[in-house]
Amino acid sequence: MDLADMRLNYNKSQLDFNNLNKNPIDFFLQWFAQASKDDKYESNACVLSTVSVENKPSSRVVLLKHVNDNGFIFFTNYKSDKSVDIDNNKYVALNFYWPSIEKQVRIVGVAKKISSDDSDNYFKNRPRESQMGAWLSDQSSSVDLNHNFIAQLDKLKIKFEGREVDRPVHWGGYNVKPENIEFWQGRPSRLHDRVLYEFDGKSWIIKRLSP
Repeated sequence: MDLADMRLNYNKSQLDFNNLNKNPIDFFLQWFAQASKDDKYESNACVLSTVSVENKPSSRVVLLKHVNDNGFIFFTNYKSDKSVDIDNNKYVALNFYWPSIEKQVRIVGVAKKISSDDSDNYFKNRPRESQMGAWLSDQSSSVDLNHNFIAQLDKLKIKFEGREVDRPVHWGGYNVKPENIEFWQGRPSRLHDRVLYEFDGKSWIIKRLSP
């Protein structure tokens, strides 16, 4: 495999810098709707990057579950490595890449736990076995190579038979309140269109970036 020869010449779209949306959240939702229509995979998948207490970066894919004017919400185990990192350093990065439309969005912001009520409301709408999965997974901890999660799941099915599955207190959502949002549109000859929105505490400042 010759990695040096692996490349695409992006040419599906371009940014109109004279007619940019003033609100980056609305801009994101426009691109997200397009990606959801054109991409057969999970368009809400993004890379979440955090930094540990040892200043070591770590990245993993999470699923975006809600967007509003306050930010971007995902759910996880509060005992996971990502949550431990967030407890140490509240600044995180999210990266969305949609190859079908040759677009990317990079977000830097502050992660904060959402309310218990909001986590409860989302948890109630999860598939039942996914709800139980939140109970049996001690996320990021080491387990035996032959650990039998199915046996654990069967026990939980008996435990919760005939009633709703309660949300475990160690599972819930984070809201990432953005401070910077960059929109990247692939262009021919690697002369990509890039625009950065920076929040100055009152409003969004828009800057064009060099490719």
